[in-house]
Amino acid sequence: MTDDASQWIRNYVDGSFVDPGWGLSFDAVDPSTGHVYARVHEADRDVVDRAVTSARRALDDGWADRPVADRVGILRRAADLIEERFDEFIAAELADTGKPITQARSLDVARAPANFRAFADMVAAAGEQSFTTETADGGRALNYTVRKPLGVVAVIVPWNLPLLLLTWKVAPALACGNAVVVKPSEDTPGSASLLAEVLEQAGLPRGVYNVVHGFGAGSAGEFLTSHPKIDGVTFTGSSATGSHVMKTVAPRVRPVSLELGGKNAAIVFDDVDVDEAVNGLSRSIFTNTGQVCLCTERVYIQKNVFDDVVAGLVDAANALTLGVPTDPGTTTGPLISAKHRDKVQACLDLAVSEGADVLVGGGAPTLGTELDGGFWMQPTLWTGLTNVDRTMREEIFGPVAGLVPFDTEDEAIALANDTEYGLASAVWTNDLRRGHRVAGRMNVGLSWVNTWYLRDLRSPFGGVGLSGIGREGGESSLHFYTEPTNVCVRL
Repeated sequence: MTDDASQWIRNYVDGSFVDPGWGLSFDAVDPSTGHVYARVHEADRDVVDRAVTSARRALDDGWADRPVADRVGILRRAADLIEERFDEFIAAELADTGKPITQARSLDVARAPANFRAFADMVAAAGEQSFTTETADGGRALNYTVRKPLGVVAVIVPWNLPLLLLTWKVAPALACGNAVVVKPSEDTPGSASLLAEVLEQAGLPRGVYNVVHGFGAGSAGEFLTSHPKIDGVTFTGSSATGSHVMKTVAPRVRPVSLELGGKNAAIVFDDVDVDEAVNGLSRSIFTNTGQVCLCTERVYIQKNVFDDVVAGLVDAANALTLGVPTDPGTTTGPLISAKHRDKVQACLDLAVSEGADVLVGGGAPTLGTELDGGFWMQPTLWTGLTNVDRTMREEIFGPVAGLVPFDTEDEAIALANDTEYGLASAVWTNDLRRGHRVAGRMNVGLSWVNTWYLRDLRSPFGGVGLSGIGREGGESSLHFYTEPTNVCVRL
């Protein structure tokens, strides 16, 4: 443990960073090396209560009533400031996640200002419904909707895309006039506290944005979701934790938005351009070391092209470069923690015991120097399993996929939909009619055709089944973060 305050990551409450004092703390670990790079102050129940209280006070002091133009201006200034401090956010993301700098630059940090600007534009242009009603006596009435902020929102962010998903939730919440208390993952605490500095500089009033660090049960996560003055919870993470969040919130009947896990399928038909499909599949399997809820873990390939697609994917896996995050040539980073690496390895061991034929990967690589202290996993592909095997049914969340042949379109659809999850799918075909037809029959929230991870921030995002409840993005976000009141006026 270090006593150097410059190496502390602190909670942010009511416009100020909280002195860690002699309270509880935990290590912030660089996953690429396993080295501790900072200590994090763990929020106790008192700190969480102070954060919620400050958020409530900020609403009462007028933040909820600020003109839309004022809130939109703050969001746009925040976007500009993130770009001015781009390299600082890159450093925070790399220290927390170990992901390649090329990905952090093009996706993780780049999406943060885009999220702020997108929701600023949406709120600025948003309108409300109105209806003219004819009454029984021949008169008329006007019905129109007034939307008010939800209130104090608990924002619980996962570790895989920490800044991207933090701003994806915070931007619409603030745009709609809410105050937030953010609980980042204990594995990725850095960027949430850095964003506090940016929002303060952008002119956000004190108390509107708060950060509490810690764990789930018996720590900041539980203290926050069970707090009686929380008006809603938005959570992205595992299905098991999402279920626990629902149980915690249920006695107070607060709204929740849950974006949870997936066991996503891709279907490859034999009319496809094999190189194009292999390119897209290698992205959807291995991006962020498979640690994206949208990543593909099941690939169903029509038999006529099965061997060609499998050979292409094996070549693509072998071409990936695991290495120092700051090296522009690195394509693939580590897993987030030793615990998660052990979990992924256990899943791969289970796959072998179930009869999997591992084509590439299957274990931890030897990278030399200090990287061998990190939490690395080889990109892994296997054949030989079916939907009856646990490894093809349970989410793994690593750089892995099972490859399965099929004969007919109906068979492929049945295989893809044979899951308790329902987040995303991808269909690869050169038959446009087939693409529309099959994509529409997928039991998922997002269905891609001949692409993956192509997003329009105005469109709804979320899943069905164990993959979650509710939608984020566009009007879906604006509706979650506001409560409508219908006003009826007899004319």
